[in-house]
Amino acid sequence: MLFPTGTGALRSLGATSEWRHFGSDPANSQYSPLKQIHRGNVGQLTKAWEYASENVETKTRSQIQCNPLIADGILYGTSPTLKVFALDAASGQEKWMFNPFQNTHPIGVNRGVVYWSHQEQSRILFTASHWLYALDASTGKPIRAFGQEGRVDLRQGLGRDADKLFILSNTPGSVYKNVLILGTRVNEGPGPSAPGYIRAYDVETGELKWVFHTIPHPGEEGHDTWPQDAWKTAGGANAWSGLAVDESRGWVFCPTGSPAFDFWGGNRVGQNLYGNSLLVIDAKTGKKVWHYQIVHHDLWDRDLPASPNLLELTINHEKIPAVAQITKSGHVFLFHRETGNPIFPIEEHPFPPSDLMDEQAWPTQPIPTSPPPFARQAFKPKDVSTLSPETHDQMLEKLLSVRSGGQFVPPSNIGTVIFPGFDGGAEWGGAAWDPQNEFLYVNANEMPWILTMVDIRNKSQSTNQSDGAFLYQRLCAVCHGIDRIGDPQKTYPPLLNIGQKMSAQQIIDQLSQGKGLMPAFGFLTLPEKTAIALFLLGNPEETKQSPKETTVSENPANNGKEPYSHTGYNRFLDSSGYPAIKPPWGTLNAIDLKAGRIAWQVTLGEFDDLRARGLSPTGTENYGGPAVTAGGLVFIGASKDEKFRAFDKSTGEMLWETKLPAGGYATPSVYEANGRQFVVIACGGGKMNTKSGVSYVAFALPKP
Repeated sequence: MLFPTGTGALRSLGATSEWRHFGSDPANSQYSPLKQIHRGNVGQLTKAWEYASENVETKTRSQIQCNPLIADGILYGTSPTLKVFALDAASGQEKWMFNPFQNTHPIGVNRGVVYWSHQEQSRILFTASHWLYALDASTGKPIRAFGQEGRVDLRQGLGRDADKLFILSNTPGSVYKNVLILGTRVNEGPGPSAPGYIRAYDVETGELKWVFHTIPHPGEEGHDTWPQDAWKTAGGANAWSGLAVDESRGWVFCPTGSPAFDFWGGNRVGQNLYGNSLLVIDAKTGKKVWHYQIVHHDLWDRDLPASPNLLELTINHEKIPAVAQITKSGHVFLFHRETGNPIFPIEEHPFPPSDLMDEQAWPTQPIPTSPPPFARQAFKPKDVSTLSPETHDQMLEKLLSVRSGGQFVPPSNIGTVIFPGFDGGAEWGGAAWDPQNEFLYVNANEMPWILTMVDIRNKSQSTNQSDGAFLYQRLCAVCHGIDRIGDPQKTYPPLLNIGQKMSAQQIIDQLSQGKGLMPAFGFLTLPEKTAIALFLLGNPEETKQSPKETTVSENPANNGKEPYSHTGYNRFLDSSGYPAIKPPWGTLNAIDLKAGRIAWQVTLGEFDDLRARGLSPTGTENYGGPAVTAGGLVFIGASKDEKFRAFDKSTGEMLWETKLPAGGYATPSVYEANGRQFVVIACGGGKMNTKSGVSYVAFALPKP
């Protein structure tokens, strides 16, 4: 019988002292039972080792979002360019490195790898671009018997031609016995999108074992919640944020994202199962056990942003098997793990209709009655920041000019406030569950964003399909801006002077292949890519290099015929770059799930210039989650000030902090090696207009 190392609820000796799974264990607890480091000595923590995974590229906005694994004294992680490496966990000495991008540009980010072992063999499974790889854990060499020479093409097995569609997997899958269950990231903007089906692969051979259609086919449950033929073309509803496995029941818990495209659903009228759902699947067969849809017909990009936490909860002196799902809206949905019944009541609340063409917003959305939300739910005029009196009136005027009625106000042409923002509330760093006190720890953002829809109907009807300006507005402006000036956080670069850096052919190649955070637009024809390139270069006559001849099949870029695009992902900031809402802007929360209450909330992060003005810590926008330990501590990086902190898990008091070489926008791991407890975090930076980094830093108590 094949089995993975680690047993979930009854963890092996190695699993209790190490961190063998994304999120610590199959149940995604983000918890360590180690207590060598505790409240009384955490102030003595010092850097034990630092590992530079590659050379620093200062001109890029690269990131490391990896939650590293530690198994049998070896640490496994990934670099900014998605190289996979193994280190001695006690010293940080490199043992091997594997580069999946020898001849191409890396695409996307990586949040971790999967470790699997049986008898004398152990493997690392990870994804890069649209490939799933299997490596020998001891050497880093590809397992040639897995798939095709060590890898499997994730574009295959979707039941439709997905070769030209964008698909990859940022977050590691989960293993049940000898099966790897994997979700994917797909295009969620205007244009063709791949379906977000959940798939299972044989760990040893790479063979596809089963597929669950998150966009149901005819005859399958949920098919009637979509237009009749939507299953042929609709995309999204993908489990990109991570999974959790109940090993005793053989079930995998899958949180899904929104159907595509995110902000207009006139071509997908209906409830849209299994988008935005907590979906429970039998890991052996791929059959559905139960589901609960947390957002109906999503129009707000309210993907379920993190792996669920499987836990045992004491209510009225009775132990209940439960599952907790955190959300971008700042809620915790809590269900009985076996039945899917809510542990606390969930009420369907009415919300306003949409005034966009052909849109039919769902009339109600589910809201938990307990525990209370861990982030504010509306941005009202009284909440406008007073940090800068000079800009207060300007921000208030802007707020009053758009729609801001709290959760689930539909997108509009005049602008709609999304709060908590596109990145939460909760985000992909996940929550940590402490079985000792039965608290759930989760960090939150309270950042308002403004979504403004753009009507492109007249443009699409009056111009040729290959018109570069139209295609740019439809496909590229959501990141680089309608005016091509990029975004204020510099995540997406300006393109106004792109001709000084790239030729037409280079632009076409990047549209074809993707690079970094930019997806590939394989569905575009060569004339369409050329039209975009010439539009960006300004004057076609000045193009010094003609595009090379390429044979492509016809696949119109406007296949979805969405009548709307949008102006991009725009934070609502004042003239100094601070959020337009009063603090707090980032928090760390302890939620007593058994009592349905917030036990404590503290700010997470600070700005030196505001502290110098005598202002209390405001908290900052934050990415990456917490880890909780039996030593009474919650460890978290995440904050924009690039610090790593330890909090008392009972009171929220900050007990220790240190400056990292770059932002720790990842979830830390806790483990023991050679009798010494370590806490390690990836310091990749690159988000929120902070510098990029390449290091992993491990902390421990001084050696005796």
